[in-house]
Amino acid sequence: MKKILIILDGASGLGVRVFGGKTCFETAEMPNLDWFVKKGKMGFMYSIDEKTVPGSDNALVSIFGNNPLLSRRGVYEAIGLNVKLKRGDLALRTNFGTIDNLKSKKVIDRRAGRTLTTKEAKSLAKVLNKKVKLPCKFEFYPAVQHRGVLVFRGGFSDNISNTDPEWMPGTSNDNFKFAVPLDDDENSKYTANVLNDFLTQAHKILENHQVNFIRKKKGLLSANMLFTRGGGIEIPKIKKYKSWMSINSMPLEIGIAKMMGMTNFSFKYPELKKIDVYQNLYDGLNKSIKFAVKTIKKKHKNFLGCYIQFKETDIPGHDNKPYDKKNMLEIVDSKFFSFLRRFVKDKNIKVVVTCDHSTPCKLKMHSADPVPVLVYGNGKNKSEEFNEKQAKKGSLGKMYGKEFMEKTGLGK
Repeated sequence: MKKILIILDGASGLGVRVFGGKTCFETAEMPNLDWFVKKGKMGFMYSIDEKTVPGSDNALVSIFGNNPLLSRRGVYEAIGLNVKLKRGDLALRTNFGTIDNLKSKKVIDRRAGRTLTTKEAKSLAKVLNKKVKLPCKFEFYPAVQHRGVLVFRGGFSDNISNTDPEWMPGTSNDNFKFAVPLDDDENSKYTANVLNDFLTQAHKILENHQVNFIRKKKGLLSANMLFTRGGGIEIPKIKKYKSWMSINSMPLEIGIAKMMGMTNFSFKYPELKKIDVYQNLYDGLNKSIKFAVKTIKKKHKNFLGCYIQFKETDIPGHDNKPYDKKNMLEIVDSKFFSFLRRFVKDKNIKVVVTCDHSTPCKLKMHSADPVPVLVYGNGKNKSEEFNEKQAKKGSLGKMYGKEFMEKTGLGK
């Protein structure tokens, strides 16, 4: 049986007031996805466990049947950007963000207002690579918009804290904190010192860069700081899915797919050229859907399985924009699931739909809440719609990420 796994990134959530306490899934009109529900089975999943708030990286690692502690986000993103790594090279995921200054360390925005254009990011990356001076070799790679990857070359430790305030457990995300070693090893102390030296120099360079002077004049947030997380010094050994293909365009998902031995099909994500980030997201979503449809038609027959992730549905949750999340879900339904509904008809294809994690609008960040799971192609129960409440009543019951591939039949 052929298999297709669709992950709606961060699309699950909690009830919102503007929808009368309903979630975005409950509010969105998704007749094509509901068609699969009526002919399939529902359940719900904790991508890690009931208490852990997952990131996209450890959630995906877990969902594909691995120990989530094997996740090293910086490594996966570097591989997704085709950066060659050697053991001991430290790779970190970064965000261009905004702080008040290094004295107060007040965080204004973790993503520089999401308005950093691709051209601006490339200009800032170029000057950092040129002007930051360290006792080691390093490279900074801009990715999509505010995202990037920082690599220190040599024998480093990854046992250091994140500096991205949202991913520092037990601390307020209102203030920036430099990296600290998480053990007494001299290499961990050295690594933290080198990273902090980089960040200090980077702030001074970025704060005085022409790009940020112009942004301030336009009333935009200055991209004057880098927030780091997910450091890794080794390429984790994770389960292989060599008979699968992946249809993804973002570095994290590309990197994980490559590490699993999948053949990845990608396209150039639309560059953010103006400050309307949501128009850019809608352009990206429409291009992702169009490319996914085209690739499935042409390539699916050559592979046992297909993994697709729509990243855009996560962003409105972080920004507390329930109407945009609802609208994006309806676009995915009308343009992708309508195609998939026709494509699987009279074919022996299993379709599984889920989310990697929940991103409730009212929290503006990920949560440990469970996400819906749908399996089409292996019997049915009495579910009618794809949402969080019906998922909890489905016959598949509760599962954890490490069980997901087996319980949905994708791993068989």
